[in-house]
Amino acid sequence: GLTPLLARRMRSRFGEVLALLHSGLSDGERYDEWRRIRDGKVDVVLGARSAVFAPIPGLGLIVVDEEHDASYKQEEHPRYSARDLAIMRGKQAGAVVVLGSATPSMESYTQAQHGRYRLLALPGRIGSAGLPPVERVDMRSEFKEVGRESVLSRRLLAALQERLRRGEQSLVLLNRRGFSTFVLCRACGEQIHCRHCSIPTTLHLRQRRLRCHYCDAARPVPETCPACRSRHLHFGGTGTERLEEVLKTALPGARVERLDRDTTRGRGSVEDLLTRVERGEVDVLLGTQMIAKGHDFPNVTLVGVLAADSLLGLPDFRAGERAFQLLAQVAGRSGRGERAGEVIVQAYDPDHHAIRFAGDHDYAGFAERELTYRRAMNYPPYTALAVLLVRDRIFDRARARAVDVAQALRHVAGKRLQILGPAPAPLERLRGQYRVQLLVKAPNRSDMQAALAEMLLELDRKGVRVENLVIDVDPASTL
Repeated sequence: GLTPLLARRMRSRFGEVLALLHSGLSDGERYDEWRRIRDGKVDVVLGARSAVFAPIPGLGLIVVDEEHDASYKQEEHPRYSARDLAIMRGKQAGAVVVLGSATPSMESYTQAQHGRYRLLALPGRIGSAGLPPVERVDMRSEFKEVGRESVLSRRLLAALQERLRRGEQSLVLLNRRGFSTFVLCRACGEQIHCRHCSIPTTLHLRQRRLRCHYCDAARPVPETCPACRSRHLHFGGTGTERLEEVLKTALPGARVERLDRDTTRGRGSVEDLLTRVERGEVDVLLGTQMIAKGHDFPNVTLVGVLAADSLLGLPDFRAGERAFQLLAQVAGRSGRGERAGEVIVQAYDPDHHAIRFAGDHDYAGFAERELTYRRAMNYPPYTALAVLLVRDRIFDRARARAVDVAQALRHVAGKRLQILGPAPAPLERLRGQYRVQLLVKAPNRSDMQAALAEMLLELDRKGVRVENLVIDVDPASTL
């Protein structure tokens, strides 16, 4: 979404010829802005994903800021990539399209390397401030030396205390909400999962609820294990709610605030909190990836990152890229004013290439390594990729329908396509539906589109129902 700072700066610069389009508007406000745009009363439109459809006449320039961000892909019907639509709309209108990012997607970077896009590079920050040094803390060594598991390393805690003494501000990133990220029975070993998803529930202590972060279903915290009735329940893992408690205990007197979806449900709450940070009314701001995106706080001289390698274990070919982008983005929040900044990254695998290159501020080095892996495993940008997902409330029925889809696709595709599966999706059950998927790779989009169209005709000839089939071309995630 839009950061309040960007919206304010654009409004102060362009005044009434600026229109805003984002999810925070009511239906009436959105209609009023849409009509102003259509009637030619607006020169500049600022918005999130759907703003790509704004009916602005005489279009001359489209800027896609943070073009790598996965939120540009709409995951519900109709599925589209706002970035790719912006490129197509610019082509049709004869407009210039600028894709802006400190960490471009592998696809956009490859297009620039091949000369299809023009690459413009900013080698350093605007102004005198340089990029902050990044220190990696190996939490395996921390555990050995301290003798127990700790949320904050000694190095990060000392740095936070030093900022408080100097009257400077700090950001701490932990990309997991809630208090405890799983509940485990010590007697039988069962985890308490969501009733509708194959996902462990998260404890939200203030609400006294276990909540699923995928379907948002909630239930009271049980006193005994639902499986064996043992009372020996273990609440493990650390989310932002627990981290807030840890920081307030470790830094008595510090003004600690949390920014995540749980604390910003009210309208205007994000802007209110960020305004307080700008005014210096907050010493330590902790939160999820919401704190990493586009904020400019000159008095922030320390950024701490917890569990930096947590994203790397996801069964998704973009996991390393996403981790690198998030680390590079949040590191850029430190030292943006006159005072030098510092970044401390905690990880159990601090030598992973995504963490190491992010710490060195070396995008080119990361891209070279990541693209080597992509080429070897035949993943984008070296192939066109689609996920075919069959959903059903009964697993056997979903699997049988996925087999029908695979047979039809293999029948029409020949050797043009590489087809993996069908197999249960990494998130096997979501919102009450089982999910069985195929990964489809093709040399180019034309072959992919032709094969998928022929597959749908083949399924129709065989009388196979496809209302529960989702076809996602160029998926943002394979989960």
